[in-house]
Amino acid sequence: MSEELLLTSQERLNKVSSILVSQPEPQTENSPYEKLASKYNVKIDFRQFIAIDPVGIKEFRKQKIDILDHSAVIFTSRNAVDHFFRLAQESKVEIPADMKYFCISEQTANYLQKYIVIRKRKIFTGLRTAQDLLEVMKKHKGEKYLFPCSNIRKDDIPNFLEENNYQYTEAIIYKTVAADLSDLSDITYDIIAFFSPSGISSLFDNFPDFKQNKTRIAAFGPTTAKAVKDAGLILDIQAPLPNAPSMTGALELYIKKANNIM
Repeated sequence: MSEELLLTSQERLNKVSSILVSQPEPQTENSPYEKLASKYNVKIDFRQFIAIDPVGIKEFRKQKIDILDHSAVIFTSRNAVDHFFRLAQESKVEIPADMKYFCISEQTANYLQKYIVIRKRKIFTGLRTAQDLLEVMKKHKGEKYLFPCSNIRKDDIPNFLEENNYQYTEAIIYKTVAADLSDLSDITYDIIAFFSPSGISSLFDNFPDFKQNKTRIAAFGPTTAKAVKDAGLILDIQAPLPNAPSMTGALELYIKKANNIM
């Protein structure tokens, strides 16, 4: 690292007093963010940078997808679960009891109980990532999969299905768009934490002339980190790390260093 870059890096390591997390506030008590704020006397605000627009029944029908022509559904988020069952209801389609559900995590699988009696259904789950779920799906190649998703999604699952000659249909059932952040125009934070490339896009959709200046940027995951750099921003905090697998863990390590806490 050159002396100039080292100097710039040190100059950016200013005290952290405020953080904006570009996600909804956790609804659980004693969340990791609440503990972080209390432990280091840091103000942490939450604001969803992206909004979800439902695909209407007319637009869905234009995709010419028959839900009942499939034997299994792949769910990678709660949004997908909500909008799948919404469209099924609006289409007056009764999901058969033998439909199989492949969920990216236990959390997503448990969320299904909002719509079905899960103990009576065939539900398969990954541990946390898409790769975990794909390992499960390898044992069920004979299914005809429906993959309900957003207009913006990762390529890993469709690429896997395509490359391994699975029968599947992709259905766009909701759209990810930029949320209105105009009320934040005169507010600055020491750190803004991002969790998806869509969050970076939303930042510039709302503030085309955004200047990073002394604001530190935190990114979770390699695709988000790449989006930060592609946007011409400086990536100050990257998660997960070997010694900090969560965003709050990475933020804590940075705060301790920036605020000279031993």
